[in-house]
Parts: sequence; C-alpha cells; structure tokens
Amino acid sequence: MPPSQPQHRRHIVLAVSGTVVVLLALAVAALLTYDWNHARPWLNEKVSEAIGRPFEIRGNLSLTWERQGHSGQDRTWRDYLPLPHLVAQDVHVGNPGEMVTAGAPGEMASVRQFAFSLNLLPLLEHQISIPVLRFDTPSVLLLRTPDGKPNWVFRQANKPSPWKLDLQRVVFSKGSVHYDDAITHTDVHVDIDTINADPLYGVAWTANGTWNRQAVRGSGKAGAVLSLEQQTTPYPISARLTVGATNIEVTGTLTKPTALAALDMQLKVSGTSMARLYPLTGVLLPETPAFATAGHLTGTLGADSSHWVYDNFTGRVGGSDIGGRLDYRSGKPRPVLTGAVQSKLLQFADLGPLVGADSNASKQARGVEPVQPANKALPVEKFRTERWTALDADVGFKAQRIVRDKDLPIHNVDTRIHMQDGVLSLTPLNFDIAGGAFHSNIKLDGSGKVDHDAIRAELKADARHIKIKQLFPHLDMMQATVGEINADMSLSATGDSVAGLLGTSNGEVKSVVTDGSISKLLLEEMGLNIGNVVVTKLVGDKQVKLNCMVTDFGVTDGLMRTRLFVADTEDARVNVAGTVNLGNERMDLTLNPDPKGLRVITLRSPIYVRGTFKQPDVSIDKGVMALRAGGALALAAVAPVAAIIPLVNAGGNENSACGALLAQAGGKPVAPPPGKSQPAKPKG
Repeated sequence: MPPSQPQHRRHIVLAVSGTVVVLLALAVAALLTYDWNHARPWLNEKVSEAIGRPFEIRGNLSLTWERQGHSGQDRTWRDYLPLPHLVAQDVHVGNPGEMVTAGAPGEMASVRQFAFSLNLLPLLEHQISIPVLRFDTPSVLLLRTPDGKPNWVFRQANKPSPWKLDLQRVVFSKGSVHYDDAITHTDVHVDIDTINADPLYGVAWTANGTWNRQAVRGSGKAGAVLSLEQQTTPYPISARLTVGATNIEVTGTLTKPTALAALDMQLKVSGTSMARLYPLTGVLLPETPAFATAGHLTGTLGADSSHWVYDNFTGRVGGSDIGGRLDYRSGKPRPVLTGAVQSKLLQFADLGPLVGADSNASKQARGVEPVQPANKALPVEKFRTERWTALDADVGFKAQRIVRDKDLPIHNVDTRIHMQDGVLSLTPLNFDIAGGAFHSNIKLDGSGKVDHDAIRAELKADARHIKIKQLFPHLDMMQATVGEINADMSLSATGDSVAGLLGTSNGEVKSVVTDGSISKLLLEEMGLNIGNVVVTKLVGDKQVKLNCMVTDFGVTDGLMRTRLFVADTEDARVNVAGTVNLGNERMDLTLNPDPKGLRVITLRSPIYVRGTFKQPDVSIDKGVMALRAGGALALAAVAPVAAIIPLVNAGGNENSACGALLAQAGGKPVAPPPGKSQPAKPKG
C-alpha cells in the first residue's frame, strides 16, 4: 500500500530540514577549518583603500564562534546565538603618505592582538554591529603637523557608504600612547597598564613629557571598558597632572564618549597665577598670586561648540578667599565667559599683580620676568593685550571686606567685569570706605583699534564723605577729629602699563579735606614718605590740627600742574605751587608757609620738594622770609575756586573752614541751584 499523503509530506520536510542542517554544519565546519590567513592580503588591501593609509595584519588571522550572551534575567534568545569572533595578531596602521613624505614616522599604531565579535542579523540592514572590541598591548602615535593636520582623521570615501558602524564597547589592556602636537608644542608619552581587583577602574596610566614647552607629568586611572552606547553607565576617570607650575586633579565620569560629551567631575586646580591657565583652557583670567580652587566641573563638547560650568567652587588667591560660579561657552566671534565671583576677605596685597604692582620676588613666583626698576615707583609691567580679543566676558565680583597690613576699612566691593572685543570695562567699580563711598568707571581699550601696541584708558571716579577718623581706627590721636575727604578724578591716557598710562594722562584731580589733623606719625601710617619728610620740615614731630586742605591739579601729558593747592592749619596757611611729572616720576613743588603766629619759628621760609618719587629731596630756602606776603603765592590769581565748590558742598557745611579759605582766595563760594550746571572750570 502506498504511503499516505501526510506521511509523504512529512518525509519531504524531514529530508529538506536534514539537508539544511547538514549544509549549515558543513558551512560552519568550513568556516572553522578554513585558513583565514589566505584572506589577509585581500583584507589588507581593502582596509588600506578604505582608510587611505597602509593597513596590515602581519600575524595569524583566525575565526571562531563564541556566545556573547550575558547573565541575568533579561537575556533574550539572541544571547544564546554564537557569533563569529575574529582574532588578528600583530596588526599595524600606517600614517598618511604625505605625512611620511614630510618626515613623520611610517607607523601610526600597532596592536599585538585585535579581536571582535560580529552580530549577524544587523548585516541584513547594512549595519556592522560589534558588541565588544578588544585591544591587547596597543602602541599609538597621535600626531599633528605644523600645518594643523592630524593623523587620527581618516580619509572618507567620495561616496557615502550605505553601511553604518555600531561599536558598543571597547576594552583596553596595557599599552602606550605618544601624543606629538606641533601646534601646542606638546610631546607626551602615556603608558597604560591593567589593574586587578579594582571595583571601579580597570586601567592605570602615567604620563611624562612637555606641553607648550613646559614639563608635564601625571598619573591616573580609568575604566577598563569604554562603553560607546548613548545610554549607558558613565565611564570613570581619575587623574592628577602637573603642567609647569600648575597642578590639576580630577575625579569624575564621562558619558556619551562618541560625542565627547557629558563630563561630570570634581576639579581641583592650583598654581602660581590664574593667568597661567590661559594656554590650558583658552579662558582669559587675570594675573594673581598663587591660587588653589576646588569645585564641580561639568562640560559638553560638541563639533562646533562646547559648554563648561565650574560651579560651587571655593579657594584661595594669595591670602584671599574666593568662590562662585563660572560659565564658559565657545562660539563665534569669540567664546563668552559669564558668572559671579565673591570674596569674604580680600587682601589688598593680592590685587597688586592685576596691574603689575607686586614686588619683583612676587613676579618671579607667578612666572613673570621681574622688570620693575629699583628707581621706579609706578608699575612698568606691560599689560598682555594680545589675549584680550580671545574672549568676551561678563562676570560680577563682590567682596565683603578688603584689608591691608593695617586695618584699611574697605567694605562691599561691587564691580562688573565686561570684556567685549578687546575692550575691558569695570562698570561700575564701587566700594564703601571709612563711612563714605568710592564710585568709579574704568574703561581699558586693548583691542588694538585705537593703538596697536597700547591701551586707551578712561577713568572717572569720585570719593564722598570719607571719615578721617575711620581711616585710622587704631590711632587714638585721630578719634577726636570730625573731618572728612571728598575728591573727584577724571583722566584719559594711552599706554601699555600703569606707568605708561599715567605718564601720558590728561584730565584733572581735585580734593577737599576738612577738619582733620596731621603729623609725621600719621603719614607714616599712611605710607606717604614724601609727606612725612615735608611735615617734619614744617612742624617737626607733633600733631597739628588741619582746618582745610584743597587741591586741584590739571593734568596734561602726564604733567600734573597745581591750579590750587592750599592747606590751612592751626599754625599757618601753606600755599603750594609747582608740578608733579608722572612720566619721569619727578616733583618740583614749592611750599610757602604763611604763619599765623611768631611761635612757629620753622615756618619762616619756603620749602622745596624736588627729586623723584623714590628719592624725594626736601630743602628749606632760609634766605626768603615767609612773612613777606608779596613773596607768597597770589592764590586768587591761580585758583579755580568754582571747580572746588561742589566738593566743599558735598560735606554739607558751607560755613566750614574750607568755605572761608576759598572765600579768601576768590570770593565767597556759592553752590549752584539743584539741576543747574556747574560753572566752567578754568584751564590750568
């Protein structure tokens, strides 16, 4: 009896299935037994053609089948499928031919063993899916030529490939990396080794070399497996680096490494000056004393821009504390730095490096050539304006208190630092001092548009109601005084240093001091050595009541010329005339005392103040009697009294000794009505 129809179909199915199984088994056997070394020449040729540089597998090439499934309850059927596993020994990648011709080494990288598995099903969708890529003992040379061409950028085909690469994880082992960059003058060797039994890190590294002609050394740890998937466990990083005199320590993670994005780490930085960070970060920071900061750094790096935030940082700059938040964004036409920085206690001496006013020893400590001549008082260190156009900034700064060696009562410093296309502005720079207030606006144009090699500077400042006794709270002799200081200043200049700016300045400086006292001891406390010598010549070493002192200087090309300079004390009225040259730091002033009584024997002749700021020469002309009124200054003829009236009125006492003094000089001062313009200031 012939077999039934269903049985016949079953036999056919079994036969076909058996044939397929046999064919698959034969194919697997062929793949496993095939000597893949025969395919090396073809692979070397195709890969070299694809990447535009030599590629060669010199050692054994083999193919095995391995199951890549992971343990756990979330396994799928794909985890049980064996995948083809390619292992290549002694793999070499060369540098581009044009680099080799220009003198670069022939080889970019070599790997003792290169291994990866390949998912088969994604091939149907033109996707090369590699779960794990392993490198054993790699040696890599990363090179950038003087014309800016890097060897790690591979040539792309003229036509876009329909194939996509999905590389999920990279596993490192011991090896070495040599980074040679002709642009940044970097030559660093990094040695990598594996770490056993560490729950977080899998490899450790050490680095030595140079960066920007500065010594570099460091060490760190990183994860053994770098996951390249977009949503995955962050890659751990820990490092300590010393670049020149700057120390850097980071601990944190990196996610989305294919985009070099999502850096999240704790950062500690210390060094001799914040300005030394510019080559490392590209962020323009001021000259400072030695500093150390620690905070939370997050960053996102993109192809066209990057964004960094240094948040909740604290630290020290010299003897001052700092803290705050800084936000840096790259972009066109320039990167932008924004943020807010504050200080509870700021040491006055720590501000010196901002304008080069620190000592030569301090300059050496922060890596600046000591250029200050011994005979110069004004700082000659040049501003580095070539970096000013590299960054725009808008950073607020506040300090609760500033102190000197002696207790200088400065509080509530508040400024806004603006940098726009090379123009630096402090608008405003305000602070409270000794019961009064100081207000100013400063503009420094270092863009090179006005003068290629110099800064164009503008300063407008005023001081109001500065209480004399609060300036010197520890001097008992000052506590009885009720006087105060009011002052105005308006200057413009062009130069490349503080000395250069003052030496070319134009404008005016004027002040009024009421109801104070003066002595050699007081001037010693103020650090005014010139005044100390003058007062000693005038009154010896005793305390003298100061009823009023009025000064008004016109400034032209750095030459300060007295338009009005008079001091009224309980013993005499002293008229001063002459010049102060800010360019060569020389003085030529004549003090003519007009005694109020014959008891002041020392006030019978003029006093000449000459010489330099560093070495003043104070002498007395004994041949001229101060009692000769005709020989004294004709105060009314040279004094622009109207220009001083607003400062006198600022004190709220028009009937003060200063009011009387000005009345004697040029008529009774009358304040203009509110809202009316001030009288025109006479030219000096």
